[in-house]
Amino acid sequence: MNMFPLDIHGQSFHLHPSGALFWENQSLLMMSDVHLGKISHFRKYGAAVPQHALLKNFETMDGAISQFTPKHVVFMGDLFHSSLNKEWDLFEDWVGRKKMGMTLVVGNHDIISPMKYEALGISVCPELSLGTFFLTHHPEEREGQFNFSGHLHPAVRLTGLGRQSVRLRCFYKSSVQMILPAMGEFTGSHTMAVTRDSEVFAILGDTVLPVQVHGRKK
Repeated sequence: MNMFPLDIHGQSFHLHPSGALFWENQSLLMMSDVHLGKISHFRKYGAAVPQHALLKNFETMDGAISQFTPKHVVFMGDLFHSSLNKEWDLFEDWVGRKKMGMTLVVGNHDIISPMKYEALGISVCPELSLGTFFLTHHPEEREGQFNFSGHLHPAVRLTGLGRQSVRLRCFYKSSVQMILPAMGEFTGSHTMAVTRDSEVFAILGDTVLPVQVHGRKK
């Protein structure tokens, strides 16, 4: 895996190809928009999604955790897509095999009772503040603070010399916030406008690459 290191306000972060973000100083791993249960929801209504796809999200999360061995994992909202289904049993088993602390920052899809998470030892909160940084599901801006969020499932469209184009999941950063890509399978994405004041880090296979923004201010 080829990660991308980044300094934000004097703190060290690592952008992982899974879409996870590791905060080295805090030993904290952020994951956004996993949307567990979505595949089971699709299969229930007849979508031709292979059974083995159910395990893909757990394998992706395991890969990021194995890379960093964090002391704490924060799910940045939309951990589950909707109501309980059989993927909750897989999630319970997965959590039971982990040793680090876990927190869910609630997103708009998180309709499962907080008591279900708390019974597994997972803290549930609307947002998480750590010094001058604050973690939310929806992107927010606050004076004097830097925001980490998800929700938008950011992607960037890259165009080649032959006018061919490709859309890639990305980390999208401005001077006051970073929006994490969706980690889950079959979650879709939203193409972001790339401006001179933004920084974009595209995910290409097992690599995170900075995208050159033409006309960036020096």
